[in-house]
Amino acid sequence: MAEKHIVVQGATCICQFGQAPDKLKVLSHQKEYANDKNAAQKLIVTTKEVGGATFEKNTFGSCTKQGIPPPPCAIMLTEWQNFYDKVQLSNGGYIILEDSKAICAVAGTPCISIIDHGQRAEASRQNFKNADKDVQQQINPLVDAEDMCNEQPVSEEQQGGAI
Repeated sequence: MAEKHIVVQGATCICQFGQAPDKLKVLSHQKEYANDKNAAQKLIVTTKEVGGATFEKNTFGSCTKQGIPPPPCAIMLTEWQNFYDKVQLSNGGYIILEDSKAICAVAGTPCISIIDHGQRAEASRQNFKNADKDVQQQINPLVDAEDMCNEQPVSEEQQGGAI
């Protein structure tokens, strides 16, 4: 993999001993965001995201590492491996990349991997300004890219209070 993505809040992880994925939550800071023009949703995941409340459901289903029948998984991260150690964020943590792995206290091995980094591209006004107008016209002949670039959002007052 030549290019590695930074992992953000909402990234999907899976444990090799579980059956269901879960989504990461960032609790260690509220400051650094990635690929989020409004800085409202995509907090960067760092090595400080450890412990038991770092996931939305806090479970990967049943834990086959604990015997048969497998009891419910209770995620307890102890550390992250293969993180980006060249940048330290304001919370003292290092950036987690999509090929990083987490160690669970139950397994004692790096068994938790990231299956989706959580970033989604957001189109902005600048994207429309930089787009090749001829190509856009061929791809979608019903939409005028110039109008989309210049169109102003309508406020509630202009709509008469209804959205």
